[in-house]
Amino acid sequence: MIFNSTIKKILPVVAAIGFNIPLAFSQVKVVTIKIDVSKTYQTINNFAASDAWSCQFVGNWTDAKRNQIADWLFSRDTFADGSPKGIGLSMWRFNIGAGSTQQGEASGIKDEWRRAESFLNKDGNYNWQNQAGQVWFLKAAKRRGVNQFLGFNNSPPVQFTVNGKSYATGGKVNIAPDQYDAYAKFLGDVVKGVEKTSGIRFNYISPINEPQWDWSDGGQEGAPYNNTEIAGVVRAINKQFTANKINSKILVGEAGSINYLFTKGDKPGKGNQISDFFKPGSANYIGNLPSVAKAIATHSYFTTSPMASSVKLRTALADSIATIKGLELWQSEYCILGDNAGEIDGNKRDLGIDAALYLASVIHTDLAVANASAWQWWTAISAYDYKDGLVYVDRNKTDGNFYSSKMLWALGNYSRFIKPGAIRVNAEASSTAKPLLVSAYKNDKNLVLVVVNNSANDVSADINAGSNKLKLVSSYLTSQNAELKAGKASVQKQIIPARSVITFTGTIN
Repeated sequence: MIFNSTIKKILPVVAAIGFNIPLAFSQVKVVTIKIDVSKTYQTINNFAASDAWSCQFVGNWTDAKRNQIADWLFSRDTFADGSPKGIGLSMWRFNIGAGSTQQGEASGIKDEWRRAESFLNKDGNYNWQNQAGQVWFLKAAKRRGVNQFLGFNNSPPVQFTVNGKSYATGGKVNIAPDQYDAYAKFLGDVVKGVEKTSGIRFNYISPINEPQWDWSDGGQEGAPYNNTEIAGVVRAINKQFTANKINSKILVGEAGSINYLFTKGDKPGKGNQISDFFKPGSANYIGNLPSVAKAIATHSYFTTSPMASSVKLRTALADSIATIKGLELWQSEYCILGDNAGEIDGNKRDLGIDAALYLASVIHTDLAVANASAWQWWTAISAYDYKDGLVYVDRNKTDGNFYSSKMLWALGNYSRFIKPGAIRVNAEASSTAKPLLVSAYKNDKNLVLVVVNNSANDVSADINAGSNKLKLVSSYLTSQNAELKAGKASVQKQIIPARSVITFTGTIN
């Protein structure tokens, strides 16, 4: 949580770096929110979450239970009062497993909930009935209107790794260069095989995840790489996709922390990824390959607290991205890890508003400071006692109870209403007793305004758009007692309830 003393420290830093983030401090409880559609920023591509790892089991639960969970994640339907039935994710991330499930105990991954099945069996043949629980959720997303899909790998298939495992030995790269082509062919086969059997094509393939880490503890599938090795793998995939007319784009980066995109970092050969991959003349330049998406992905872990530091890092990141014309930034994985400068601890589930407000502040800062075009959560469904799930389930492979969290609905304040193609426009809040975090998005004449109120007090906000004509229509509130609760917003003076996230929708001309 962001408390009074923290805010007092943040404001001078925010002013010093010159970023117009909607943070302010005074004793008044009446604010003005100004929207300026003439100042535009990034175009939103998607909001997403991943199926790792619980969907492999939950996807085989009873129809009533798995359909309810799918509704929460993907549905764009509403109840009779206008409140959404789900958060309407616009992309779904599918974990293309490396085969640790088939290896069982021999995989070295003790927790079977963190193993992943592969479509490629030990005998070298494909079985498209594998990963059935995950495929169920893939289809469920499609049925509910999701039309962007990404397949990601934590490790190459065990058939191609150096040690025959889905995690590394001694932090060394676990695939030899002479296996790059085999890995690339596997990914091409998966794209075609999944499309043939499910009717769903992966718009993106992300072949490498958090390459800066060692991945040697057997806690899950994982693979380390340096930038040169990443470039080699991507070139092989690009060659395979081009030759076989596979239109899926390759998403690069998935850095373990944002600093690896624009600083040398603490891992030799694994930092400065923006310039290394996308600056012409670099030895690892892959930005001109036809199959490579003009985007670089990073994870927001370890950089979200305190707010002053978060803002400073994301301002620098946005400046670095801006040096490459047309390059998008994707925040492609986040959950609440660690102690976050004492503000919130990632341990223990929190189905309530505390974790949701912290999450909303992270989403806001990634969008409004770093200019992220995509924002993606880690595990959509979690069986753990940790702040890593949108939906929580009992640790039962065949059945069990399930629970929604306020984090689900706080993400929904963004994902349900900000559609792909929306453009972020300038939004500012005048001073208030505690910070309001405000951001606005325009799609044609439609406007979405998201406001996060971390304070313990209601705030009266006068929302205006200068010379433009603003017409508010509806509001959607997430708080300790509400989950995207629909309301009317016919006037421009609105109450922003204490400790809440609220979305306003309307039109602007």
